[in-house]
This record gives sequence, C-alpha cells and structure tokens, in this order.
Amino acid sequence: MEEIELYLDDARDRMVKSINHLGNELTKIRAGKASPAMLDGIIVPYYGVNSPLSQVASITAPEPRTLFIKPWEKQLIPEIEKAIMAANIGLTPQSDGQQVIINIPMLTEERRKQLVKQVHGECENGKISVRTVRKETNELLKKVKGASEDDLKNAEDEVQKLTDDYILRIDSLMKKKEVEIMTV
Repeated sequence: MEEIELYLDDARDRMVKSINHLGNELTKIRAGKASPAMLDGIIVPYYGVNSPLSQVASITAPEPRTLFIKPWEKQLIPEIEKAIMAANIGLTPQSDGQQVIINIPMLTEERRKQLVKQVHGECENGKISVRTVRKETNELLKKVKGASEDDLKNAEDEVQKLTDDYILRIDSLMKKKEVEIMTV
C-alpha cells in the first residue's frame, strides 16, 4: 500500500537524520587532534549579531595539534578569544595580533575515559532517537485503514530491520570514535 510505503520512507529519512546528527556531535568531541569542527557551535558577536565563528573567520589545522583562526577583521580577535573561553571546551586561545592560535594539549588517560563516556552518552541518545522513530512509525502503521494484517506485519518487520540496521551503524560509529580517542 502506498500509505505504508510513505511511512517507511519517512522512518528511513528520520533515522538517517539521527545518524547524521550523531556524526556531527561526535566530531565535536576532540580526540587529541586539531580539527576545525571542534569549534563548531562557538558564537561570536559581530556588529551586534551573534554569528558562528566559521562565518567571521577562517579556521585551519596546519598541524595535528594546532588550530589557526584568522578573522576577517582584526578587531574581532578579542571577541573570538572571549567566545572560545566562554565555550568551556578546555582550550586556551592565544593571539599574535593577526590570528588566534589554539594549541591542543595532549589528552590524559583520565580525560580520554571521560571523552569515551561522553561518546557513549551521545550514541545512546542516537539509539533513543532511532527507537522513537520506530515507535512512532509503528503507531502510524496501526492506524492505516484498509491494509491487511499481513501488510501491516510486513511493514512492522521492515521498521524493525531498519531500526536494527541503524543501531548497528551507531555501534560502529561509537567503536570507531572510542578507538580514535584511546589511540595515543
């Protein structure tokens, strides 16, 4: 039935969005290597408008342990430094008058374990999101009028297969990020 297919496509799309969101969240968890994505979410006041850092400066990682932030306008340097400190991400910015430099410190064993716990938490949120999609889709399927019991059962089985597949993908992302964090 067409209505059932629409619900299945919607479930698939929402699960993909959950995985994509999780991937974005995991890139923000630093693994000891410098990455411009570490600064995603930092907001800088720019002419009275709060703007993402990436829209007021170029961010590069020329070395594995260093980030350079070159603002479009030099007077933004103090604002960028304040925003990074206020973000409380464990990084200390320094300025050379032309750009902001962030040296990424080595991760301690204790900090690595904290980051792994953070990764587990984010992945659990991703799993909850996928399971919520399954639950909502199954509820919608039960309300489909004119569908046979076999069609509904097959659709519910398909939703479960999708759920299992996306949970496995989340587990894979989690293991990959754990290895990345724990590798010295």
